[in-house]
Amino acid sequence: MTTRLRELSAEVRELEARLRQGGGADKIARQHSQGKLTARERIAGLCDQGTRFLEIGLLVAHDEYEGQAPGAGVVTGVGTVRGREVVIVANDATVKAGSWWPETIKKMLRAQEIAMRCRIPIIYLVDSAGVNLPYQGGVFPGQYGASRLFYYNSIMRKYLRIPQLAAVMGPCIAGGAYLPALSDLIVMVKGTSFMGLGGPNLVKGATGQTIDAETLGGASTHNEISGVAHYAADNDDACLAKLRELVAMLPPPRAVASTSDGAEGAAAPTDTIYDLLPADHRMSYDMHAVLRVILDDGRIDEFQAGLAREMICGDAHIEGIGVGVIANQRGLIKGRPGEKPRFGGIIYAESAEKVAYFIDRCDRERIPIVFIQDVSGFMVGPEAEHEGIIRAGARFVEAMATARVPKLVLTVNHASGAGYYAMAGQGFDPDFIFSWPTGRMAVMEGEAAIQAVHGPAIEAAKGKSQAVPKATAESINEMRADYEHQLDARYAGARGFIDAIVYPEDTRDVLALALRASLQNPGPHLGPFVLPAHVDDV
Repeated sequence: MTTRLRELSAEVRELEARLRQGGGADKIARQHSQGKLTARERIAGLCDQGTRFLEIGLLVAHDEYEGQAPGAGVVTGVGTVRGREVVIVANDATVKAGSWWPETIKKMLRAQEIAMRCRIPIIYLVDSAGVNLPYQGGVFPGQYGASRLFYYNSIMRKYLRIPQLAAVMGPCIAGGAYLPALSDLIVMVKGTSFMGLGGPNLVKGATGQTIDAETLGGASTHNEISGVAHYAADNDDACLAKLRELVAMLPPPRAVASTSDGAEGAAAPTDTIYDLLPADHRMSYDMHAVLRVILDDGRIDEFQAGLAREMICGDAHIEGIGVGVIANQRGLIKGRPGEKPRFGGIIYAESAEKVAYFIDRCDRERIPIVFIQDVSGFMVGPEAEHEGIIRAGARFVEAMATARVPKLVLTVNHASGAGYYAMAGQGFDPDFIFSWPTGRMAVMEGEAAIQAVHGPAIEAAKGKSQAVPKATAESINEMRADYEHQLDARYAGARGFIDAIVYPEDTRDVLALALRASLQNPGPHLGPFVLPAHVDDV
């Protein structure tokens, strides 16, 4: 059986498989001919065998630069090294020699922010020719230009005391050299690595001196003469082994103990997952069925289950980790006797108050929160306004924004309007934000936007029993196509609005890994990082 979720998942898998090839087979072969592993091979060799690598930002920039910047030339994500969660940043030298595009900076900053938010080590696998000069205007200047990488380096090193390990496994030139230089330890690979503020050609042009790369800034030079590096490895494999040894020397991570006393497993078999969502994204379905394939034993202990049933709140476990779950219920929600039914996916004043109270409770008891989004926005109209929807919505937003516990977001369908914001949208710095391939993120759905813009013209034509004018019809069709394109989860992934597109059968594993990483930081989880009152408090 073919479903919307199956079709979109297949399309995303095909796209991701192509992006994981980086610059292509010929560039991979060239990397191997130089005695070097590719970025993904390095990550596989660094991480513990059989563990998941949660890649962040794979789709970034995939639809820009005429397809010449797969992954923006850098692989970022969270992996497990010697039994602990770490952030990994690996330049992909098969893509324009690993040079930095504007989106490369965006991805690397996001990786650093994850390390700072979660208080977990970060490992840089450096193999980059530096700034992609034709695009330097989007790389070099600005508050979130390349300099912010070094700002985060310094904050992590001086105040947060987050371990930063750097392996120079190829070129590391100009300002990019500060990335390893501001790390705690540097490993270089003999014969293939170079680190310097200027390469041999620049030195020749600036000073007239002729010198080879190895003598200028190779592994031997920086380990035996300058003292910039700390270890020299014979090859990539030896370098990765050394990094694993260095990680093993770190103090043990915080234990994330299971708080469940039952068997951990999803109630629904995986072959049913793809049939959960309707073929038409506007149609209703039971969010409880989605929760059953995500939560341990498919079980949630609902909070105020009979009140404001368009919002589901409750306690649950994901691979033994206790979480508070907040999810939108779709469909027509039967009201109390004498009350009108409510529209699922819409937040009413009563449901906003319910969720705000639940968030406050999770914050007090230090329970991480998982938001599962299928939200179309807040209720509008005279009844909603008279009930104080603005005040209740603000209460919801404030509770979510100021909660000091980890916040994880999964969009399964709609993520629209201020409802998206209230359900821990990206602007509120959730620890991780994911989407199923069916996720749709926008101010409103396309048809609603068409009605908002062209409604009067459409109604006028109806009143005259005429078709809308040709120019209006063309504008409507163009607007509909634009919205469908921009609502696609791949569009959000390309712009870094989500960390990753997650397939339904992987959801539990991904959320569990993200939770284990997040819980390394006891809090507070506010913004990219919070400086301790005293350095010794870290």
